[in-house]
Amino acid sequence: MSAQRDRLDPASREPLEMLLQAIPGGFNSIPDIVERRAVVDGLLAAQMADVPPNDRVVTVDRVVPGPTGAPDVRLRVYTPVDATGLELPAVFYIHGGGMILGSIEANELTCAMLCESLNAVVVSTDYRKAPEHPHPAQSEDCYAGLAWTVAHASELGIDTGRLAVFGGSAGGNLAIAVSMMARDKGGPAISFVMAPYPMIDDRNETPSSNEITEVGIWDRAGNIEAWGWFLGGAPADGYAAPARAADVSGLPPMFIDVGDMDLFRDEDIDFAARLLQAGNPLEFHVYPGAYHASEVFAPTAELSQRIWGTRLAALTRALHR
Repeated sequence: MSAQRDRLDPASREPLEMLLQAIPGGFNSIPDIVERRAVVDGLLAAQMADVPPNDRVVTVDRVVPGPTGAPDVRLRVYTPVDATGLELPAVFYIHGGGMILGSIEANELTCAMLCESLNAVVVSTDYRKAPEHPHPAQSEDCYAGLAWTVAHASELGIDTGRLAVFGGSAGGNLAIAVSMMARDKGGPAISFVMAPYPMIDDRNETPSSNEITEVGIWDRAGNIEAWGWFLGGAPADGYAAPARAADVSGLPPMFIDVGDMDLFRDEDIDFAARLLQAGNPLEFHVYPGAYHASEVFAPTAELSQRIWGTRLAALTRALHR
């Protein structure tokens, strides 16, 4: 066991160790991205196989117009079963995966949980992945999905005055980028942004980006690889890497959390300071012993329960004020 993994919350560390026994070196040890996606999807499918469908949530898949000249965007809409005739708050959900992995299906349990717990419509979006599709494909797909959602709010039973955007890791990057695009384009109006451990700085210069090298999940080498694929050799602008944005004022109220053993710790702390200095409302948390996405790998750990409890309380305040 590495010295860095010794610093992790014990209950959260156990499933990570099991993963690393199954895949020595972690996901990033699989060089071929297509094979890597297949392995990740297979593990997630196995994890979800014994979980029965949530019968308190109705799901509908939609295919909606993408950015001009680009393919359509796939959405999955989650609605509480008893929501007929109601205008509910909404969560536009953007999955993570370093801009190279992830899917709507892999986030099924989380989106259904958010729908039920918040009594809200959840719209989960897919988007094109790098390296096949570098920036700005990802943020433009998400923005197109968000714009369609707001334009069809009556059909979906959504109160557009209570609209949150949620995304973790790469999804956190995209949630922040979409909020910047909405600010710069004059809409849609976003009430709240929740961005757990967002991946927002391509420079890899912070202390934590140099420190976290052997936790076993999203360490420095994997992050550098993903950013290279995502940018495709082009320089990063503020939509690709929100930490580079010259102007972070005028954004919606935001929530960011990160673990102290997460490579993104210091870039998120720096960005949180900039948001506050620019006058943006912000709730920010650092969790001792948490690694990147530890609440996903160890959902029953007390630390994970605390992380999710804090997030759900913040979303409830934002959407049911």
